[in-house]
Amino acid sequence: MTSQAGAGPGSRRDPDRRRALLEAADRVIQREGPGASMASIAAEAGISKPILYRHFGDKSGLYQALAERHTRKLIEGIRAEFSRDDSVRARTRSTIDTYLSTISANLNLYRFLMHRASAEDAATRSAMSTMIRDVSRELAEVMIDEGEPADRTRAYVWGHAIVGMVQTAGDWWLDHDGDVPREAVVDGLADLILGGLPAAAAGAPVLQLFREPRSPR
Repeated sequence: MTSQAGAGPGSRRDPDRRRALLEAADRVIQREGPGASMASIAAEAGISKPILYRHFGDKSGLYQALAERHTRKLIEGIRAEFSRDDSVRARTRSTIDTYLSTISANLNLYRFLMHRASAEDAATRSAMSTMIRDVSRELAEVMIDEGEPADRTRAYVWGHAIVGMVQTAGDWWLDHDGDVPREAVVDGLADLILGGLPAAAAGAPVLQLFREPRSPR
């Protein structure tokens, strides 16, 4: 994921200082949530807000640096799981579980990046969208390599649909994780993906993928 973060001269001269500032930002966001202020981050780092911005070019540069720092770790974890030499079901479950466990363990950072920073800053929103597209493309390529589906266009449609579905379900689960076990979400998504894709590959009519709801007893 290409980013303009770190464009300021200070970040190029002292990467250790830049890393320390990002770690200070992480601590504040984890502690205060998506509403964490730039003033609080600067205070945590022991510097003024203008000096904080100087290290990253501007506020947008800081947002993008945080996005790159954390999405890179997330992508690496996801890539490792769906590239494993294991059954399709095991890889599907482990990939979904890795994603959900990562965003849950970094809840405030996730909400800061996906909601606060992306809403405030167009460049950060673009960077996050690029990350999602990259993951979708990688998933599509894995499906193509494994021969299901053989049609590249359909593989890319499925790849983007799966990533969007998991992301949306993950957002819902974060609001209900006290009531809904992570394993239930993983199993539900895995069943939908592994049950729906073979049916779609076989050319089943779309309406057949949905069952009539049971009548209440």
